[in-house]
Formats: sequence, C-alpha cells, structure tokens
Amino acid sequence: MRDFYAASEPMPLDQADGLRRMFAGARPRRFIALVANPHVAFSGVVIERLTAAFGAAGRHTLVVDAADNAPAATELARVDLASAIEPLGSDVSYLAARGLPLAYVDTRGSASALLDALGDAAPQADVVLVHASASDLARVFLRRAARPVIVGADHPESIKHAYAAVKLLAQRCTLMTFDLLLAADPASPRLAHIAASLSGCAAGFLGCVLQQWAVIDPASALNAAPPAALQRLVEAQLTLAAEARSMAPSPVSRHERAART
Repeated sequence: MRDFYAASEPMPLDQADGLRRMFAGARPRRFIALVANPHVAFSGVVIERLTAAFGAAGRHTLVVDAADNAPAATELARVDLASAIEPLGSDVSYLAARGLPLAYVDTRGSASALLDALGDAAPQADVVLVHASASDLARVFLRRAARPVIVGADHPESIKHAYAAVKLLAQRCTLMTFDLLLAADPASPRLAHIAASLSGCAAGFLGCVLQQWAVIDPASALNAAPPAALQRLVEAQLTLAAEARSMAPSPVSRHERAART
C-alpha cells in the first residue's frame, strides 16, 4: 500500500504544529481498531474498501499498518512519525508500522500514547485506522473507547481467529461491542449464518454484542460504490466518534501538561 505563520503568532513547536492549528476544531477524529486475521487472504482489499467507504463519507483516513505481515516501521518513524507517513491519494495516507506499538508500551503495558502521537503527526486525518493483531491492539486501545472491527472470511479457521480476537479484546480492554467485515463472495449462502453464529457465541460466552456487519467482495472494483451495509458500518463508527468526544474531558494543551508536572 505504498505509492503519502504570521509574524505576530508564536513560533511553531514542531513541524506539525501549523497543521494542528489549521485543523483545530475540525470534526472529531476516530481511532479504529481493525483486527488483522492471518486466515483472510484479502486483508489488503478489506483495507482498501474500508478506506474508500470513509472517503465516500468525506473523511481522510490514515492507515497505520502494524500487522505481523506489514512492512516494518522505519527508524525514522520511531523518531518523527509525520515524516514517515506517505500520501496515497487525496483521502488516504499510509504508515508502515509493524513493531511500532511495542515502542510505545509504558510500565502499565499500555501503548495508547501511540494514538496521541499519530493524532499529532497526521492532523489532516479524520480517521486513524490501526491494522494490527488483537494482542497489539489490546495494548494500543487499553483504556480507550473503541468498537473493534473484526475481519473474517467464508471458512472456519478465519472465524475461529475472529472469535479469539473478540475474546481477547473483551478480557483485556473490556471492549464489549464489535463490528464484522467478511471478505467473501456476497452470493455465498453461508454468510448470514456465519455472522449470526459469531454474534451468538460472542453474546452467550463473552457478553459481547455484534453491532454492524458487512460483506466486502474481493472481486469488486475499487471505484465501485460502497455497499449499503458497509456504509452503515462506517456511519456508525463515525457516530461513535462524535459520542466519545462529547463525553470526553476537555483536552489539555502541551503547555498545560508541562505546567502541571
């Protein structure tokens, strides 16, 4: 996925400070946990279709690819995230990030500081899509409000892995709702049963709730309009961002944080 002051004002604190000012007060940013699934052959297509759906909704997406088979994060990314982000188009940017979550783990096992760093590095992004294993996402989204997006396919091993991801995120992060994307032929008669089975097991054994699910056809054209179910999933994720922002405390500036320490 590669191919991305006025004199009266104070000097910018860093290279991205001017962009942060430009986008101050913009739409709430959504951090989304997209769970990597090694048993799904079309994960790249899933990411492309998902970002296209966010683009159709007028959102710019930063794809943070930290899956086990993703390109490794460069040394530069560990020092200056903004300079390692590649634009892929008008509404998509990309960051190769395998191994990066571990670089942000604190003494309590949380890597949520990575999300803050990504927000600073890509102020133009309305959506930050973190594609990683469930264990890495559990570190990154620890103590964060999120509805993980689980990926599956039309075969049992992928659904077993999807269920295990739901279980891990529920137990470690108390994330009790999730969405599901199935990379499969929409004509398959098994898809509704797969979604219902996963939903039933998650509710019955974990107390988790499947909120939205959609099918992504790997054979569909990239420029095809997002299917209605995928549009609903995207809209629900964006609504969740607005709700989380309305419930969150007021942000504290860098200067205020420094004054309190």
